[in-house]
Amino acid sequence: MEKEFDTKLVLQGRNGGSVSRSKSFSFKAPQENFTIQDFQLGKIYGVGSYSKVVRAKKKETGTVYALKIMDKKFITKENKTAYVKLERIVLDQLDHPGIIKLFFTFQDSFSLYMALESCEGGELFDQITRVRMISVEPSWCFDKFWDLTYLHVQKGKLSEDEARFYSAQVVDALEYIHSMGLIHRDIKPENLLLTSDGHIKIADFGSVKPMQDSRITVLPNAASDDKACTFVGTAAYVPPEVLNSSPATFGNDLWALGCTIYQMLSGTSPFKDASEWLIFQRIIARDIKFPSHFSEAARDLVDRLLDTDPSRRPGAGSEGYAALKRHPFFMGVDWKNLRSQTPPKLAPDPASQTASPEREDAHGSPWNPTHIGDSSAAHNDGHSAPSTPSESSGSITRLASIDSFDSRWQQFLEPGESVLMISAVKKLQKITSKKVQLILTNKPKLIYVDPSKLVVKGNIIWSDNSNDLNVIVTSPSHFKICTPKKVLSFEDVKQRALVWKKAIETLQNR
Repeated sequence: MEKEFDTKLVLQGRNGGSVSRSKSFSFKAPQENFTIQDFQLGKIYGVGSYSKVVRAKKKETGTVYALKIMDKKFITKENKTAYVKLERIVLDQLDHPGIIKLFFTFQDSFSLYMALESCEGGELFDQITRVRMISVEPSWCFDKFWDLTYLHVQKGKLSEDEARFYSAQVVDALEYIHSMGLIHRDIKPENLLLTSDGHIKIADFGSVKPMQDSRITVLPNAASDDKACTFVGTAAYVPPEVLNSSPATFGNDLWALGCTIYQMLSGTSPFKDASEWLIFQRIIARDIKFPSHFSEAARDLVDRLLDTDPSRRPGAGSEGYAALKRHPFFMGVDWKNLRSQTPPKLAPDPASQTASPEREDAHGSPWNPTHIGDSSAAHNDGHSAPSTPSESSGSITRLASIDSFDSRWQQFLEPGESVLMISAVKKLQKITSKKVQLILTNKPKLIYVDPSKLVVKGNIIWSDNSNDLNVIVTSPSHFKICTPKKVLSFEDVKQRALVWKKAIETLQNR
């Protein structure tokens, strides 16, 4: 995968025929001989089905990367090899300020590693949901001695000016991606990252699809599914034509853009519902409800992007992206100097504001390097080493100590709600046990979900009083959550019983 290729490429021509030729292919982002021990690992940026993205500082140079760590065993078992190769090849050839950059790769016996550009501003999703300081003029009825110029409010959404800035940068990057003959197929706020100064970069090309006339050189053993109608992406952003098994088009990304703009302005996706099945029914029925605060221009743009006919979506017609860019919603946008404009001020991460000054990395919970790579002593049984007391004593942050956070769990959150901890655990009963996803949020809320049916199986009543809600750890893997009415027993095979206890108690004492 990572070496120079001298192979016979089969490239699809415009007429559907194939052109066979030999070509030497060399990656711009090299494969290095690094090991995971060459990096100081920090917070977990995010987790997918077969990968984790971690903040990693190169010890020798001090350069910070977003290190994507992919499990070789899982990739092979789930037949994801072609997708991983394709993502690497595509990222190597893309060159645009609105797209995440790949610097180098390396590997060991257990994992593949991609060193990506680190976007210290985090996900756009977080900016949509975070608490902000907004300016409020004092009302005449307040006493003059009260200082009420600024109030903390939970917006749960962006202003229209903020949404216009971010969506314009997404449009600019999407235009480039489509001009290269690629469909991203997973545009959503979680995959739109922000630089430290607040500019958008599109990330996660694991679902990318090269079209027939793609300008990207794709090796035969790195092709994705042969049929472009294969279902990929995230349920809430999937267009109706994909659900109807129609071939993928650039219009798929434009539908997802419409969903994303709606979410920027409202705080939730337009087709959100209690399960994927219900989400799909709403998408097929085009069941959209626009909040009253949407401007006429915003409503019209989202309405047009969510057209059931992909060819009628702005950006997909004969006029291309020119039609999308001149929509009234984007009035005043300087498309030629988009990246030099001043971005909206980033809302701070509450967790980083309360982080201990003694910690080397104030960006979230540190990642234990013994969990991955050749250094792991626990790879023999397929589980990571248990967390030490010092590791579990840090502040609780979103995506800390997680197992498999992905879009499936997003449907169980309300606008402005964030996951603090999540794990795949076994709920133990007298004779049997059942796999569930245990989720703790900042609401606070503690639920367990059936991961196959995607339904909430239980809501553990929250209380800040330890007499009404407490956690008893019986072993590194086993713990009980006790309430006045019931005692629930769980097993965490990753041996994080103490971490669960600490997470719940920290939230009770916040």
